Amino acid sequence: MKYKNTDPLTDPQPPNLGGLYMQCRDMINGHSAAVLNALREEAYANFCRMGFPSRKVERYRYTNMAELFEPNYGLNLNRLQFAVNPYDAFKCDVPNLSTQLFFMVNDMFWNASGPALARGTAAAGGNGVLVCSLRQAAEEQPELVRRYYGRLATTGEHAETALNTMLAQDGLFVFVPRGVQIEKPIQVINMLALPQSKPVQGEEPSLMVNRRVLIVMEEGASAKLLFCDHTADDHRFLTNQVIEAFVGERARLDLYCLEETHIKNVRVSNVYVEQQADSWLNHNIITLHNGITRNMLNVALKGRGAECVCNGCAIADKHQHIDNNTLIDHQAAGCTSRELYKYVLNDESTGAFAGRVLVRPDAQQTSSEMRNQNLCASRQARMYTQPMLEIYADDVKCSHGSTVGQLDEAALFYMRQRGISEQEARQLLQQAFLGEVIDNILLEPLRDRLRYLVEKRFRGELNKCEGCKLCR
Repeated sequence: MKYKNTDPLTDPQPPNLGGLYMQCRDMINGHSAAVLNALREEAYANFCRMGFPSRKVERYRYTNMAELFEPNYGLNLNRLQFAVNPYDAFKCDVPNLSTQLFFMVNDMFWNASGPALARGTAAAGGNGVLVCSLRQAAEEQPELVRRYYGRLATTGEHAETALNTMLAQDGLFVFVPRGVQIEKPIQVINMLALPQSKPVQGEEPSLMVNRRVLIVMEEGASAKLLFCDHTADDHRFLTNQVIEAFVGERARLDLYCLEETHIKNVRVSNVYVEQQADSWLNHNIITLHNGITRNMLNVALKGRGAECVCNGCAIADKHQHIDNNTLIDHQAAGCTSRELYKYVLNDESTGAFAGRVLVRPDAQQTSSEMRNQNLCASRQARMYTQPMLEIYADDVKCSHGSTVGQLDEAALFYMRQRGISEQEARQLLQQAFLGEVIDNILLEPLRDRLRYLVEKRFRGELNKCEGCKLCR
């Protein structure tokens, strides 16, 4: 269903997504679960009330959200099938890193035999651990999903979250029960692909995907999750993703997000995390290749002694755009947060980082550090950076800072005097600049793989995953 086929009279603003929901409400609900459907009407009302924010809104000043959603994307609301089974066609692995591998095709969790609807629960290692379709979990264990779904990603503040809640029909559910520690990383391939449908004559095929992810780590649980974003078709895609993650007392969550798509891809991702006492979050986001990317991270430290480490690195050239926006909300005493984001920008690319640390009155003994360091390797590249501290407690240790610079001409001269070409010297300096972020990756095989991928990226080689039939 295309935006333009909806009733413009019910649309609060272009594009006509509100009218689309009203026209296709029965179809959307019929291909989803009651728990997900229960929040749609409120999400629709909030989306109509807010509309997409303008750049006058502080958290959106560097990316025009309405412009991202304006093109005439298609939506697979009737759940059309795909021509390829990703388990047969896509072998994306990190050498020497043994993982439990799962696939999301657009927003649909995919079993080895096809998309998972209600055919048994996919488990990772037993002990009550679930890695399965969100729709399936909502149908089979509605009380468990209802307890968490939409609790962090409320729809009254961010229009893209309201849109996701309004239209999402499936997604990924990860549940790790109390005291269970999963040693083997869980790897999820997020594959963007066009369904089997007849294209509209005269229009380039395109697709909007509203992907939903719900992660629940109960008390004392531990897991490592690796999300890899790829595209199977050279067409326009818009991914509107919402991740909710609950990290219980003394629980530990390592979350790695790696984007390797293409220049036509638009990625909007909102991540909401809630941490309880003595919990630990390690969040890493790496953008190696993209078109336009807008990532938002909200972390609420609600229990004493909670700690979060948030790292990010981004490489952009041509006219690519990467915007990372973070909010670390210290609500309890004795919590710690560490942020490090680095960008390397070439050609006419643009980057943006806006990080805010909020320390509430009860959050005494807070320790927080935020750093954003950026390298503009061409005169046309642009970087916007805005680190912020908002402190309402008096016994804290907080710091923040940002830098924007160019390649060190003295270092370039030194390397060229030793027989290294200028192009090679520039590549080596850019790789070294990102080294600190990559060194913080705790999974050694992934860390080594990223060093290799970063080197390939700076050499202009759009490296594809080994063994992937789709990329040959």
